[in-house]
Amino acid sequence: MKSTLNIVANPLDKLPNILKKNLDKNLCVCNEVLKMDIINAIANGATTLEEVKKKTYATGGNGCCTRQVERLIECICLDKPK
Repeated sequence: MKSTLNIVANPLDKLPNILKKNLDKNLCVCNEVLKMDIINAIANGATTLEEVKKKTYATGGNGCCTRQVERLIECICLDKPK
């Protein structure tokens, strides 16, 4: 059975314009993780919140960036067909 997750060559191509803003700013302010570092982690195979946390330490503080990281995962990784 084929995997239903597909990683795109350029992850920025999958993001809506609003999510392409502030790539050089911290998305995770608690652990000072840049938004682009999170995007790169996802593009390099971190397809779950826990995998992103292990690779970048994002969401490891008070978790205020959790929903934003989840949204990046949703946009960059193609979900199961509806």
